[in-house]
Amino acid sequence: MFNDTVEVMTQSPPPVPAAPIPTEAELARRILALPGVTQVRADAESGAPRASWGERFFFVGPDRRRPFATIVAHDTPGFDEDSRLDRPDVHRLNVELGRAEFQRRFGYPPARFPDHRAGIDFTRQGEILPHPVYGLHGWACVLCPGGGLLPEVDRLLAHAHARAVGRHRRAGGPPVPDGGGNLSAPGR
Repeated sequence: MFNDTVEVMTQSPPPVPAAPIPTEAELARRILALPGVTQVRADAESGAPRASWGERFFFVGPDRRRPFATIVAHDTPGFDEDSRLDRPDVHRLNVELGRAEFQRRFGYPPARFPDHRAGIDFTRQGEILPHPVYGLHGWACVLCPGGGLLPEVDRLLAHAHARAVGRHRRAGGPPVPDGGGNLSAPGR
């Protein structure tokens, strides 16, 4: 006997391809698009130790007092190896969040990072995590940020940039462009 019910076959839409993961150079361009940002690339000419060659450090203003973001693609033996950056095509964006943003994001202050550290897999890609070494100082990191994560990465970079601009102003640094080509005077 035949079944009188007609079953309709539905076809699932094809999966949406994942957005490509930005290269180190593409991430650097995103950061350099922020107003007043300078980049230092560690190499022999910069006097950086060989272990850090190729790393990128991003600052607000020419004085380069303190980076607000960095991009690294290799481990520093004996110091920063938990992300296993020496794997092919793996790089890490590091962003200074500060205490309040760190706590908002992770649910605990940077001072409590050591209590949570053992439960974090620092090799996970595409997830914002406390920085394995500088989490205690309010830094976060993400290995191979891409796809839907980029808007949040951009928000965190803008937050870190704004903090760096504030430090630069308080230190009496020269005016920084505000993004519209206008200069922002120190102390404003």
